[in-house]
Amino acid sequence: MSEDDYCLIAPARPPRAEGPPYAECVLCRKPTEYPESYKGITLCPVCEWQEAQRTACSG
Repeated sequence: MSEDDYCLIAPARPPRAEGPPYAECVLCRKPTEYPESYKGITLCPVCEWQEAQRTACSG
């Protein structure tokens, strides 16, 4: 059994944008990698990484 087998939550990610306009990060307001037309929570790469670290499963 690998480490990944313990975490049952798969993060939902919006589709990557082909180009501008980009959606704003809901935490820091910086541009994300996601299209502006996406409806939902979008995070920039830095905030996305920090959120993943905060919510990571620990075995």
